[in-house]
Amino acid sequence: MKITVETIVKAPVETVWRAYTTPDDIKQWNAASADWHTPAASVDLRVGGAFCWRMEAKDGSMGFDFAGTYTNIVEHERLEYTFGDRTATVEFAQRPEGVGVRVTFDAESTHSVEQQRAGWQAILDNFARHVEAQR
Repeated sequence: MKITVETIVKAPVETVWRAYTTPDDIKQWNAASADWHTPAASVDLRVGGAFCWRMEAKDGSMGFDFAGTYTNIVEHERLEYTFGDRTATVEFAQRPEGVGVRVTFDAESTHSVEQQRAGWQAILDNFARHVEAQR
């Protein structure tokens, strides 16, 4: 099953793309709640290149690496990647009100669809706030 989340970011597409693909930016926005953070991130932005975003509870009680491999990159338009046995697509589309960012990913079986959608949407909302605060 595929799940889709999306947001609008009021910034130029070049700024949105850079914030989505730059480790220093990723560390600022990649968290689903205030008690989590991303203390480390690496990105090799090329087809076949790897990424790894270390996600941890701020109290140190748990953490995991969100890691994968880029399978398709169209600058300022689309990112596709695998992570484990799952895939995701991130689309960037210029709209009158800003840049639409849509993330579609394969659901996993541990958490409910609603939990997964809420978590990924919260991260995407943090992303939009981060980019817009940089302006």
